[in-house]
Amino acid sequence: MIDLSCPVERTALLTAALRAAETQREDRIYTDPYAARLAGDAGPELLAEVRAATFPAGRGRTVPDTPDFNAIRTRFFDDFLHDAAREPGMTQIVIAPAGMDSRAYRMEWPGHIRFFEIDRTDVVEFKAERLHGVTPRVAHRTVAVDLTDADWETRLADAGYDPELPSTWLLEGLLYYLPEADARRLLERVAAIAAPGSRIAADLVNSAALTLPSMRELLEVFAGWGCPWQFGSDEPEALFERCGFAVEAVQPGEPGADFGRWPDPVPDRSVEGVRRVFFVHGHRR
Repeated sequence: MIDLSCPVERTALLTAALRAAETQREDRIYTDPYAARLAGDAGPELLAEVRAATFPAGRGRTVPDTPDFNAIRTRFFDDFLHDAAREPGMTQIVIAPAGMDSRAYRMEWPGHIRFFEIDRTDVVEFKAERLHGVTPRVAHRTVAVDLTDADWETRLADAGYDPELPSTWLLEGLLYYLPEADARRLLERVAAIAAPGSRIAADLVNSAALTLPSMRELLEVFAGWGCPWQFGSDEPEALFERCGFAVEAVQPGEPGADFGRWPDPVPDRSVEGVRRVFFVHGHRR
Protein backbone atom coordinates (compact mmCIF):
# COMPACT_ATOMS: atom_id res chain seq x y z
CA MET A 1 0.00 0.00 0.00
CA ILE A 2 1.27 3.46 -0.89
CA ASP A 3 2.11 5.64 2.13
CA LEU A 4 -0.02 8.80 1.96
CA SER A 5 2.04 10.31 4.76
CA CYS A 6 4.83 10.65 2.20
CA PRO A 7 4.39 13.97 0.40
CA VAL A 8 6.02 12.80 -2.84
CA GLU A 9 3.50 10.01 -3.15
CA ARG A 10 0.58 12.39 -2.66
CA THR A 11 1.71 14.41 -5.66
CA ALA A 12 2.00 11.22 -7.73
CA LEU A 13 -1.61 10.31 -6.94
CA LEU A 14 -2.72 13.88 -7.64
CA THR A 15 -1.16 13.72 -11.10
CA ALA A 16 -2.89 10.41 -11.80
CA ALA A 17 -6.23 11.94 -10.73
CA LEU A 18 -5.68 14.91 -13.02
CA ARG A 19 -4.94 12.57 -15.92
CA ALA A 20 -8.02 10.51 -15.14
CA ALA A 21 -10.14 13.67 -15.17
CA GLU A 22 -8.62 14.76 -18.48
CA THR A 23 -9.40 11.36 -20.00
CA GLN A 24 -13.10 11.88 -19.19
CA ARG A 25 -13.30 15.21 -21.03
CA GLU A 26 -14.79 15.38 -24.50
CA ASP A 27 -12.11 17.89 -25.49
CA ARG A 28 -9.27 15.82 -24.03
CA ILE A 29 -5.85 16.25 -25.59
CA TYR A 30 -4.62 12.78 -24.61
CA THR A 31 -6.08 9.59 -23.17
CA ASP A 32 -4.72 7.74 -20.16
CA PRO A 33 -6.83 4.59 -19.66
CA TYR A 34 -4.85 3.60 -16.56
CA ALA A 35 -4.92 6.89 -14.66
CA ALA A 36 -8.10 6.18 -12.69
CA ARG A 37 -6.88 2.85 -11.35
CA LEU A 38 -3.53 4.44 -10.47
CA ALA A 39 -5.21 7.36 -8.68
CA GLY A 40 -7.36 5.02 -6.59
CA ASP A 41 -9.67 6.56 -4.01
CA ALA A 42 -7.10 8.97 -2.60
CA GLY A 43 -6.24 10.73 -5.85
CA PRO A 44 -9.66 12.37 -6.39
CA GLU A 45 -9.68 13.56 -2.78
CA LEU A 46 -6.33 15.25 -3.29
CA LEU A 47 -7.56 16.73 -6.56
CA ALA A 48 -10.60 18.17 -4.78
CA GLU A 49 -8.26 20.12 -2.48
CA VAL A 50 -6.39 21.53 -5.44
CA ARG A 51 -9.60 22.42 -7.27
CA ALA A 52 -10.85 24.31 -4.21
CA ALA A 53 -7.67 26.40 -4.24
CA THR A 54 -7.69 26.84 -8.01
CA PHE A 55 -11.37 27.78 -8.25
CA PRO A 56 -12.18 29.38 -4.87
CA ALA A 57 -15.89 29.69 -4.10
CA GLY A 58 -17.32 33.12 -4.73
CA ARG A 59 -14.12 34.53 -6.17
CA GLY A 60 -12.45 34.57 -9.55
CA ARG A 61 -9.53 32.32 -10.29
CA THR A 62 -6.15 34.01 -9.83
CA VAL A 63 -3.82 30.99 -9.75
CA PRO A 64 -2.83 28.84 -12.75
CA ASP A 65 -5.60 26.58 -14.04
CA THR A 66 -4.22 23.32 -12.63
CA PRO A 67 -6.29 20.89 -14.78
CA ASP A 68 -5.44 22.68 -18.03
CA PHE A 69 -1.80 23.12 -17.02
CA ASN A 70 -1.44 19.43 -16.23
CA ALA A 71 -3.14 18.41 -19.48
CA ILE A 72 -0.84 20.63 -21.54
CA ARG A 73 2.22 19.46 -19.63
CA THR A 74 1.36 15.81 -20.15
CA ARG A 75 0.68 16.26 -23.87
CA PHE A 76 3.80 18.39 -24.36
CA PHE A 77 6.01 15.73 -22.80
CA ASP A 78 4.17 12.92 -24.63
CA ASP A 79 5.11 14.60 -27.90
CA PHE A 80 8.66 15.23 -26.72
CA LEU A 81 9.18 11.56 -25.87
CA HIS A 82 7.62 10.36 -29.13
CA ASP A 83 9.92 12.64 -31.12
CA ALA A 84 12.95 11.47 -29.14
CA ALA A 85 12.10 7.79 -29.66
CA ARG A 86 12.08 8.31 -33.42
CA GLU A 87 15.50 9.94 -33.40
CA PRO A 88 18.22 7.80 -35.04
CA GLY A 89 20.37 6.13 -32.42
CA MET A 90 18.04 6.86 -29.50
CA THR A 91 17.44 3.64 -27.58
CA GLN A 92 16.95 4.67 -23.93
CA ILE A 93 14.22 6.66 -22.20
CA VAL A 94 14.35 7.42 -18.48
CA ILE A 95 11.43 8.77 -16.45
CA ALA A 96 12.69 10.10 -13.12
CA PRO A 97 10.76 10.03 -10.91
CA ALA A 98 8.12 7.85 -12.54
CA GLY A 99 5.33 8.24 -9.99
CA MET A 100 2.05 7.02 -11.48
CA ASP A 101 3.21 7.64 -15.06
CA SER A 102 1.70 5.13 -17.52
CA ARG A 103 3.44 6.13 -20.73
CA ALA A 104 5.13 2.74 -20.98
CA TYR A 105 1.65 1.18 -21.04
CA ARG A 106 -0.53 3.66 -22.92
CA MET A 107 1.78 4.89 -25.73
CA GLU A 108 3.18 3.09 -28.76
CA TRP A 109 6.98 2.74 -28.84
CA PRO A 110 9.51 1.63 -31.46
CA GLY A 111 10.88 -1.83 -30.83
CA HIS A 112 14.42 -0.65 -30.16
CA ILE A 113 13.51 1.47 -27.11
CA ARG A 114 14.39 0.48 -23.55
CA PHE A 115 12.20 2.33 -21.08
CA PHE A 116 13.45 2.92 -17.52
CA GLU A 117 11.36 4.16 -14.60
CA ILE A 118 13.02 5.36 -11.41
CA ASP A 119 11.13 5.85 -8.16
CA ARG A 120 10.97 4.85 -4.52
CA THR A 121 10.32 1.22 -3.67
CA ASP A 122 6.81 1.74 -2.28
CA VAL A 123 5.77 3.73 -5.35
CA VAL A 124 7.12 1.05 -7.68
CA GLU A 125 5.34 -1.71 -5.73
CA PHE A 126 2.02 0.17 -5.53
CA LYS A 127 2.10 0.89 -9.24
CA ALA A 128 2.90 -2.73 -10.11
CA GLU A 129 -0.05 -3.86 -7.98
CA ARG A 130 -2.42 -1.38 -9.61
CA LEU A 131 -1.30 -2.35 -13.11
CA HIS A 132 -1.23 -6.09 -12.48
CA GLY A 133 -2.07 -7.91 -15.69
CA VAL A 134 -1.32 -4.93 -17.93
CA THR A 135 1.60 -5.48 -20.31
CA PRO A 136 3.95 -2.61 -21.12
CA ARG A 137 4.22 -1.71 -24.80
CA VAL A 138 7.98 -1.35 -24.55
CA ALA A 139 10.99 -3.11 -23.03
CA HIS A 140 10.29 -1.80 -19.55
CA ARG A 141 12.53 -1.80 -16.49
CA THR A 142 11.88 -0.32 -13.07
CA VAL A 143 14.59 0.91 -10.73
CA ALA A 144 13.39 1.07 -7.14
CA VAL A 145 15.58 3.77 -5.66
CA ASP A 146 15.25 7.32 -4.38
CA LEU A 147 16.84 10.02 -6.52
CA THR A 148 18.46 11.44 -3.40
CA ASP A 149 20.35 8.16 -2.81
CA ALA A 150 24.06 8.12 -3.50
CA ASP A 151 23.95 5.06 -5.74
CA TRP A 152 20.92 5.52 -8.02
CA GLU A 153 23.19 5.81 -11.07
CA THR A 154 24.71 2.40 -10.28
CA ARG A 155 21.27 0.89 -9.77
CA LEU A 156 20.14 2.29 -13.11
CA ALA A 157 23.19 0.83 -14.85
CA ASP A 158 22.52 -2.54 -13.19
CA ALA A 159 19.06 -2.45 -14.79
CA GLY A 160 20.65 -2.18 -18.25
CA TYR A 161 21.15 1.54 -18.78
CA ASP A 162 24.27 2.32 -20.84
CA PRO A 163 25.76 5.78 -20.19
CA GLU A 164 27.79 5.52 -23.39
CA LEU A 165 24.65 5.53 -25.52
CA PRO A 166 22.27 8.45 -26.12
CA SER A 167 19.34 8.64 -23.72
CA THR A 168 16.26 10.77 -23.18
CA TRP A 169 15.39 11.99 -19.69
CA LEU A 170 12.08 13.33 -18.40
CA LEU A 171 12.05 15.09 -15.01
CA GLU A 172 8.35 15.92 -14.73
CA GLY A 173 6.76 17.54 -11.68
CA LEU A 174 9.94 17.42 -9.65
CA LEU A 175 12.33 20.37 -9.68
CA TYR A 176 10.19 22.94 -7.85
CA TYR A 177 9.76 20.55 -4.92
CA LEU A 178 13.54 20.43 -4.36
CA PRO A 179 15.82 22.93 -2.65
CA GLU A 180 17.82 24.81 -5.27
CA ALA A 181 21.10 23.06 -4.43
CA ASP A 182 19.47 19.64 -4.76
CA ALA A 183 17.84 20.55 -8.06
CA ARG A 184 21.15 21.68 -9.50
CA ARG A 185 22.91 18.61 -8.17
CA LEU A 186 20.33 16.30 -9.74
CA LEU A 187 20.75 17.96 -13.13
CA GLU A 188 24.52 17.60 -12.81
CA ARG A 189 24.19 13.92 -11.95
CA VAL A 190 21.95 13.32 -14.96
CA ALA A 191 24.40 15.16 -17.20
CA ALA A 192 27.24 13.00 -15.86
CA ILE A 193 25.60 9.77 -17.08
CA ALA A 194 23.97 11.11 -20.24
CA ALA A 195 26.06 10.77 -23.39
CA PRO A 196 26.53 13.92 -25.50
CA GLY A 197 23.47 14.43 -27.69
CA SER A 198 21.14 12.90 -25.10
CA ARG A 199 17.87 14.74 -24.64
CA ILE A 200 16.22 16.16 -21.54
CA ALA A 201 12.90 17.74 -20.62
CA ALA A 202 11.55 19.11 -17.35
CA ASP A 203 9.08 21.62 -15.98
CA LEU A 204 10.01 24.51 -13.74
CA VAL A 205 8.39 27.60 -12.22
CA ASN A 206 9.87 31.06 -11.87
CA SER A 207 10.80 32.67 -8.57
CA ALA A 208 7.67 34.86 -8.44
CA ALA A 209 5.47 31.75 -8.46
CA LEU A 210 6.82 30.97 -4.98
CA THR A 211 5.94 34.33 -3.42
CA LEU A 212 3.02 36.02 -5.18
CA PRO A 213 -0.05 36.53 -2.95
CA SER A 214 -2.27 35.14 -5.71
CA MET A 215 -0.43 31.81 -5.44
CA ARG A 216 -0.80 31.52 -1.67
CA GLU A 217 -3.82 29.23 -1.46
CA LEU A 218 -2.44 26.72 -3.94
CA LEU A 219 1.00 26.78 -2.34
CA GLU A 220 -0.57 26.23 1.07
CA VAL A 221 -2.17 23.02 -0.19
CA PHE A 222 1.19 21.57 -1.17
CA ALA A 223 2.87 22.87 1.97
CA GLY A 224 0.10 21.26 4.03
CA TRP A 225 0.87 17.95 2.34
CA GLY A 226 4.51 18.35 3.36
CA CYS A 227 5.82 19.12 -0.13
CA PRO A 228 6.18 22.88 -0.45
CA TRP A 229 7.45 24.44 -3.65
CA GLN A 230 11.03 25.38 -2.87
CA PHE A 231 12.75 26.39 -6.09
CA GLY A 232 12.04 28.57 -9.07
CA SER A 233 14.25 30.10 -11.72
CA ASP A 234 13.76 33.16 -13.90
CA GLU A 235 16.49 31.91 -16.24
CA PRO A 236 15.84 28.22 -16.89
CA GLU A 237 18.07 28.18 -19.97
CA ALA A 238 21.03 29.43 -17.92
CA LEU A 239 20.29 26.96 -15.12
CA PHE A 240 20.43 23.99 -17.46
CA GLU A 241 23.41 25.44 -19.36
CA ARG A 242 25.46 25.52 -16.16
CA CYS A 243 24.60 21.87 -15.59
CA GLY A 244 25.69 20.74 -19.08
CA PHE A 245 22.55 21.10 -21.23
CA ALA A 246 21.58 23.39 -24.09
CA VAL A 247 17.83 23.97 -23.79
CA GLU A 248 14.87 26.09 -24.78
CA ALA A 249 12.05 27.05 -22.42
CA VAL A 250 8.44 27.51 -23.53
CA GLN A 251 5.49 28.66 -21.44
CA PRO A 252 2.01 27.10 -21.54
CA GLY A 253 -0.02 29.04 -24.08
CA GLU A 254 2.92 29.73 -26.37
CA PRO A 255 3.17 28.01 -29.79
CA GLY A 256 3.80 24.31 -29.30
CA ALA A 257 2.55 24.37 -25.72
CA ASP A 258 -1.09 25.33 -26.01
CA PHE A 259 -3.17 22.61 -27.74
CA GLY A 260 -6.13 24.99 -27.59
CA ARG A 261 -6.37 24.69 -23.81
CA TRP A 262 -4.41 27.44 -22.06
CA PRO A 263 -6.95 29.99 -20.78
CA ASP A 264 -4.70 32.84 -19.65
CA PRO A 265 -2.58 35.54 -21.30
CA VAL A 266 1.10 34.67 -21.67
CA PRO A 267 3.20 37.63 -20.54
CA ASP A 268 6.43 38.34 -22.36
CA ARG A 269 9.55 37.12 -20.59
CA SER A 270 10.55 40.76 -20.00
CA VAL A 271 7.55 41.36 -17.71
CA GLU A 272 8.49 41.07 -14.04
CA GLY A 273 6.44 40.07 -11.04
CA VAL A 274 4.21 37.48 -12.73
CA ARG A 275 4.07 33.75 -12.14
CA ARG A 276 5.38 31.54 -14.91
CA VAL A 277 5.72 27.88 -15.72
CA PHE A 278 8.41 26.69 -18.11
CA PHE A 279 8.59 23.50 -20.14
CA VAL A 280 12.33 23.06 -20.65
CA HIS A 281 13.63 20.82 -23.41
CA GLY A 282 16.99 20.35 -25.07
CA HIS A 283 20.06 18.14 -25.20
CA ARG A 284 23.29 17.26 -23.44
CA ARG A 285 26.18 19.27 -24.81
